Amino acid sequence: MADWTARDVPELSGKTVVVTGGNSGLGFESARVLASKGAEVILACRSVSRGQSAKQEIATRLPDARLRVMKLDLQDLSSIEGFATEFGTHCRRLDVLLNNAGIMNTPYRLTQDGFESQMGTNHLGHFALTGRLLDVLARTPGSRVVTVSSSGHRAGTMDFGNLLFQNERGYTPFKAYSRSKLANLLFAYELQRRLERHGVDCMSLAAHPGAAQTDLGKHIEDEFFMRLLKPVLKRVVQGPKSGALPQIRASADPTVRGGQYYGPDGLFQMSGSPVQVQSSRASRNTHDADKLWEESERLTGVLYRFS
Repeated sequence: MADWTARDVPELSGKTVVVTGGNSGLGFESARVLASKGAEVILACRSVSRGQSAKQEIATRLPDARLRVMKLDLQDLSSIEGFATEFGTHCRRLDVLLNNAGIMNTPYRLTQDGFESQMGTNHLGHFALTGRLLDVLARTPGSRVVTVSSSGHRAGTMDFGNLLFQNERGYTPFKAYSRSKLANLLFAYELQRRLERHGVDCMSLAAHPGAAQTDLGKHIEDEFFMRLLKPVLKRVVQGPKSGALPQIRASADPTVRGGQYYGPDGLFQMSGSPVQVQSSRASRNTHDADKLWEESERLTGVLYRFS
């Protein structure tokens, strides 16, 4: 079977896509490819000016692209609510919600609402956003939610007694990052189970890019061990165009199914063609998924209404 590429994305005219963090990296490449196939793409960005620059860059290559920039700060629940309200006034459908934005290995910080920033941005922000947009997703036949995780989820552990590293207790940048990426998968799989249970015509999928060269790793690129590995990594790390293919496939391939996880097919899933891959046993723990859902609703105040 031939490798799946951006050329395999079907025509998307009439469809509406939201890409969080669509101004750079994997989000930018995803937005560009989906727009090239006729979708109306909303670049949901923390920085409107950077979003406008990304829009202009895509429009230069694709003059007919249907693009819109909207303000979204995943570290601020009020911003998420405002985005969802504004989206509802402009758009009557949402075919794909691509939960792409994220931060990685950052020093200990808190979001606007007092959450540890990596869990707050990567999981809780997207949990709240998806819940706020659930009505329009449910009204759109065959809609999808695609949540971007990472191979780093395999190192993640859930600790519901100290989920957000209260007062920096036990905090290390990678421990928090891997926990947030495990949370992404627990959420994606649990969302699919709940959509099925309530008969909602919407799929939840997940994807990861493997090793991709983006700005996400800027907090670790100067560390000693990364400088040592740099010559090796240059040979295996993909560019963002290749790294974005798993999430693009999950967003657009008509053959995908809810609950699937897409990543590269190469050694250690670091690079290669986008295929369905397996995640860790911890990511499929239904007890943890249910507990995380309960905690996420409590922390964000966003309750999912499926009916």
